Amino acid sequence: MAEENRARGRADTWRPRPSPGAAAGASWAWPNDLTDLIRRAVQQLRAWLAAETGSGRLVPWLAISFGGGVIIYFSIDQEPAPWAAATLFIVAVAVVVVARRRPIGFPIALGMAMVTAGFASATIKRGIIAHPVLTAPAWNVDVAGFIEMREERERSDRVTLRIERMSGPRVDEKLERVRVSLRKGTAPPVGSFVAFKAKLSPPLEPLRPGGYDFARDMYFQRIGASGFVLGRIRAEEAPHAPRLWLRYLTVLDAMRDKIHKRIRAVLPGDNGAIASALITGKRDALSPQVNEAMYVSGLAHVLSISGYHMAVVAGVMFFTIRALFAFFPAFANRYPIKKWAACAALAVAAFYLLLSGAEVATQRSFIMIAIVLIGVLVDRQTLTFRSITVAALGVLMLAPEAVVHPSFQMSFAATLALVAGYQHGLPWMSQGGETPLAARIALWGGREMVGLILASLLAGTATIPYTAYHFHRISPYGVIANLGAMPIVSAWVMPWGIVGLLAMPLGLDGPCWSFMGLGLDWMTAVAFWVTAFPGAVGRMAAFGPGPLLLCTFGLVLFCLLKTPLRFFGCCIIGCAIVMMARWPQPDILVAPGGDAVAVRGNEGHLAMIRSGSDTFAFREWLAADGDARVPTDKSLAAAFTCDDQGCIGKLRDKSLVAIVKNASAFEEDCRKAAIVISPRQVPGDCRALTIDRQYMRRSGSLAVYRVGDGFEITPARAPGYDRPWAPARPQASESQDFGRLTNAPSRDATPNPEDLEPGD
Repeated sequence: MAEENRARGRADTWRPRPSPGAAAGASWAWPNDLTDLIRRAVQQLRAWLAAETGSGRLVPWLAISFGGGVIIYFSIDQEPAPWAAATLFIVAVAVVVVARRRPIGFPIALGMAMVTAGFASATIKRGIIAHPVLTAPAWNVDVAGFIEMREERERSDRVTLRIERMSGPRVDEKLERVRVSLRKGTAPPVGSFVAFKAKLSPPLEPLRPGGYDFARDMYFQRIGASGFVLGRIRAEEAPHAPRLWLRYLTVLDAMRDKIHKRIRAVLPGDNGAIASALITGKRDALSPQVNEAMYVSGLAHVLSISGYHMAVVAGVMFFTIRALFAFFPAFANRYPIKKWAACAALAVAAFYLLLSGAEVATQRSFIMIAIVLIGVLVDRQTLTFRSITVAALGVLMLAPEAVVHPSFQMSFAATLALVAGYQHGLPWMSQGGETPLAARIALWGGREMVGLILASLLAGTATIPYTAYHFHRISPYGVIANLGAMPIVSAWVMPWGIVGLLAMPLGLDGPCWSFMGLGLDWMTAVAFWVTAFPGAVGRMAAFGPGPLLLCTFGLVLFCLLKTPLRFFGCCIIGCAIVMMARWPQPDILVAPGGDAVAVRGNEGHLAMIRSGSDTFAFREWLAADGDARVPTDKSLAAAFTCDDQGCIGKLRDKSLVAIVKNASAFEEDCRKAAIVISPRQVPGDCRALTIDRQYMRRSGSLAVYRVGDGFEITPARAPGYDRPWAPARPQASESQDFGRLTNAPSRDATPNPEDLEPGD
């Protein structure tokens, strides 16, 4: 009896039990009282839970738990020790072994073990790639090393250099890699050994609290600094032969560069840039008009090789090779041509993965396509949630940092929605040939058109939260643009690109690129057409990660669950949308170092002022505020009154914000302003709330919110934050603390009219 009880599965645990005296097959009746209603509700809930925890239903949650552990790693303020993370994982595995016979405890323990596995994998990956990071700007740094990556940009080129020797003032140790910009058209080829002088800066911090962390991204690329070349680049003799990995990069870059130049020779301008991006992954500079139209219309995903491109390439090769084999009936009847075509498609997909640069979205799509093609080889259906699970685990094990990248989030959200739609809502299309009407609809292409509409709708809707969070915009007419452009891209542009690539060794590729350009003309025309629609530019103010995580959880529930419990996901998504719309916007923004300051004035728009010529912070702040103005708009600084001593801005409640440049202005500004911001050290007896050099140095960028009679400050780097990509900074004075800071009761923050005069 004990063995039988232990062997009982989760389904038995959750299976509803009939009430005493219930007759088999009895018709349903209204509940007699509240107790009966609760009992029936519990029974129904147990039935739904039994269905959701059946065989194989919990497998996708393994990848979700693993990703949750990685997110926890990136959310903490202190770097964990690798041995501690590994020990935690071992303990969690031991708990799983102990609980293996418990129907409820086992899945919970397994989920927690996957969380610890994700946390440990990110920690160990950080330990493997550990490298120094530049902590202060440095001029005239002598750098020499191998070129590992070369990028062409709109106004300049950019290279990533693996350093062999490095020296200069304020440089204490040799970095592993640096990324520098240089004049357009002067970048040496990959594999070259070069030397130059450079101005290097620490990796860029978030430009606002909650903004994208460029320093973290660069750290996991093993880049310790960025900057620009001073003077010319000198080619030198390498001190040793390049490593095998660099030789591979050299061969690959030479191949991509040759294909890129051939395409651009036939297709100049924007069409050539897009065609090269589709085939080689080299993102040449698009004109600002076409680039903006692609983003506004929702077609920007075409510019980055992702799952769609990989699926088209593999699909075209699979059906083409299978069709060629089918022309020889005797051969086709004797050999499994379908499996041979799958092998060829898999090999071409692997080559395309390497040629395109193997970005996160491409890795995910290759893993999923490999699973599908291997399923063809073993005669198994593989378009399931399990294939997504394997793909997600594969990507996260290799690159756990991908979980915070927009490409990973959008790619898996779209794929999850598509698979869920296929399993829950689209199978009827495969049964459409059972009636004459359905057969006629299929013959006219109606089934394919309906599938394309639903696929565009599902993928576009699933990625909206991530587009809004990372890029602060949505594409209201994205479905229309994709319906108008993607059939041409799938059936015309990509096949001609593949044929051109295959014909290039024979020198017969020229007409292929020309035909490809005709399809790209259609795509850009659709993009401009949709952009002209009223309300096409869907701007959205920034919100925190909380609503995004909540929306993600709701999406996962709605897609993975098959019982009515999935509609709880819709409720969660609705709550997340309300949180996004009601997310508070800052009244003051301060860039790292105080180089730029923004103040929200009477009309609710940000007024901005900067001390240098860099407008990068302005672009980020305007986008995050849903503001259509450009950084060079003169109206941005119209709300400030400036003189040689500094500038004065005014908040919505008429409180003054003083930006002090000269120490002689502290006395008056500390007396009249509610907040004093200065790159200098503010006197300790200042009556206003002060944000000075020492304060900004340890906090990074700042967002200030007006709360009642005081202010609440949110720093990009919380007190005690110490990670390898953002080392801890010296502490400020104890009297200056983060959190909610209020003015003294006697302080009147309302300015007099003369306070805004230029003489102040």
